[in-house]
Amino acid sequence: MPNQLTFPKDFIWGAATASYQIEGAWNEDGKGESIWDRFTHTPGKIKDGSTGDVACDHYHRWHDDIKIMQQLGLHAYRFSIAWPRLLPTGRGTVNQPGIDFYSRLVDALLEAGITPFVTLYHWELPQPLQDEGGWANRATAEVFLEYVDLASRTLGDRVKNWITQNEPAVTQYAGYFNGEHAPGLKDPRAALQVSHHLLLSHGWAVPIIRQNSPGSEVGITLNIGYAQPASPSPEDQRATRIANAFMANWYLHPLYGHKYPSDAIDVMVKSNQLPGPILDYIQPGDMQAIAVPTDFLGINYYSRHIVRAEDIPEDQNQPRTVFPAPKTPENWMDNGWEIYPDGLYQILTYLHSNYPIPKLYITENGAAYSTPPAADGHVPDVHRTNYLRTHFAAAHRAIQDGVPLRGYFVWSLMDNFEWAEGFTQRFGIIWVDYATQQRILKDSAIWFNQVIKNNSFEG
Repeated sequence: MPNQLTFPKDFIWGAATASYQIEGAWNEDGKGESIWDRFTHTPGKIKDGSTGDVACDHYHRWHDDIKIMQQLGLHAYRFSIAWPRLLPTGRGTVNQPGIDFYSRLVDALLEAGITPFVTLYHWELPQPLQDEGGWANRATAEVFLEYVDLASRTLGDRVKNWITQNEPAVTQYAGYFNGEHAPGLKDPRAALQVSHHLLLSHGWAVPIIRQNSPGSEVGITLNIGYAQPASPSPEDQRATRIANAFMANWYLHPLYGHKYPSDAIDVMVKSNQLPGPILDYIQPGDMQAIAVPTDFLGINYYSRHIVRAEDIPEDQNQPRTVFPAPKTPENWMDNGWEIYPDGLYQILTYLHSNYPIPKLYITENGAAYSTPPAADGHVPDVHRTNYLRTHFAAAHRAIQDGVPLRGYFVWSLMDNFEWAEGFTQRFGIIWVDYATQQRILKDSAIWFNQVIKNNSFEG
């Protein structure tokens, strides 16, 4: 018999988006060029050749989108600000229409009874700053503070929940190491500098936000995939520890007062991929700044990583005891990610046990399925609904075990421009017809509305 899983009374149910993925209006009302504008306009960078020039046209349709949020019963909405919409060149001259847009959005959310959670950096670096070296340049972390000050001064009387950086590991790795994301570079040494400067910008930003927005809560969002060894072999166990060092602890350690993980540094030194000394760009006081106390940690989780040691000879015949589920829609998303809800539970309990985190939010969690509307107009996305149900259950289990999880933001509110994948993937609980901009609540959204209304569901 299914159990009724009830969440704490003050639990926050929300949905999340990112500015470049939904806003469109890429060059309207004084907005400057971002690295994603430049990247998507470069032939060959995006899978389907699309851009975010229009995306979901949220810049013009935000009022109707908030009505849909009300219909869903959302308690909160996590969105990001486009830095070049406020400061077209990244610094200096303020673009008032950009300020006005986000101010109207915040006012309308509050009027609708929806709490705004603002992400300050969700990958939209102004292109002029990239021309000066981007996040590999320490000066970018300093300029970031001008933007943070502007945003928190103009919105901080109403916005009381702030996220400084979204998934710095993705900016580092996909943007500067393998070049799949903007700005499209492949420079291992620059990637290391990027990770440090992103963390430094976070640490420097927190006190500015607190000064400009009294009573606010401030945190950062990390993407952490559950890394699991493929077997009990010492080689696979060691490989998993190293994978966790790069994927999670490289950010978690400094955020909570520790040095960068030594096992990851050892691997980089031995690989000979990095010319010159390692971490020579760290200056006195940096690590203390990064470890500034925060009010919460946001976690983005989608899938797990099964780790196998690459250096095990094939004739050694090491046992492989972890096998992914069969590749069916129930177990795998359209984009090739395995569905593994227990990984969410493992991450939440790991964080609670190993770091002094006062509260946690799941700031993104969702699935990529492209199920279209049926003949009667509704969108029967049963696999997304099942994905959410099993992950909600994993979160509930973590709460029962003492994890201070305070809220859950589904990714994403609506189908949108999915970065390097363009419009080939759909994560939304709302279907978007990109030709007409029609929005349709998917069955997963209707189910989610009932979860919010009841603060519970049958697990």
